[in-house]
Amino acid sequence: MDNNTVLDVNIRQAGYGQDKAQISDIRLSIRPGGLTGLIGPNGAGKSTSIKTIIGVLPFADADITFGGQSASYAYVPEQPVFYDTLTLWEHLALAAAVNGLEEPAFEELAAGLLDKFRMTEARHLLPSGFSKGMQQKMMLMIGFLIRPDVYIVDEPFIGLDPRATRDFLALLNEERQRGAGVLMSTHVLDTAERICDDFVLIDRGKMAASGTLEEIRRQSGLPDASLFDCFDALT
Repeated sequence: MDNNTVLDVNIRQAGYGQDKAQISDIRLSIRPGGLTGLIGPNGAGKSTSIKTIIGVLPFADADITFGGQSASYAYVPEQPVFYDTLTLWEHLALAAAVNGLEEPAFEELAAGLLDKFRMTEARHLLPSGFSKGMQQKMMLMIGFLIRPDVYIVDEPFIGLDPRATRDFLALLNEERQRGAGVLMSTHVLDTAERICDDFVLIDRGKMAASGTLEEIRRQSGLPDASLFDCFDALT
């Protein structure tokens, strides 16, 4: 474990069984305040890599190390997960209780997040009646409420309108300034190119390249290319 990282990942093989490995040879490290983009098309192995990192796959031959003695992470899945009988506010309160957040701090943070995501009027409504975008906002708010050392976010832009995307990126930037690291899976390459510090490119379950955009360009032999063109050349 590097003392200057908040997450180190070395996945030798992982999948739904030892004879059903879906990903292999994937390595990455995230520094405090860093944003690493896990890049690839649908089905490339991004979500499987994330599931390996958070420890929910049946088979994983991997070393996953979160930095710090009390390191914490928040996982925001691509598909929102919620309880049908709990309101938005009750979901936030449950997350706060599970993570030991004191009541006054919780109420201030939660109210601020509801305001930033323009969800205050929905605080006492059931998320089953929300649009996909509103459900995604709720998942993001739960993550931001915890204020972890590492954010692991799977395809966050799906379902978010441009304003919500802007609000999400602004909050993420605040958390990075606090020192939180971010691993973000996405196939929205133009946005990834603009906001990520470095990238891990995955294709057909394997790492095709990694590094900053300049390093990816050198690996692809395209010194002035976009991330999309580099990925196309490397895969």
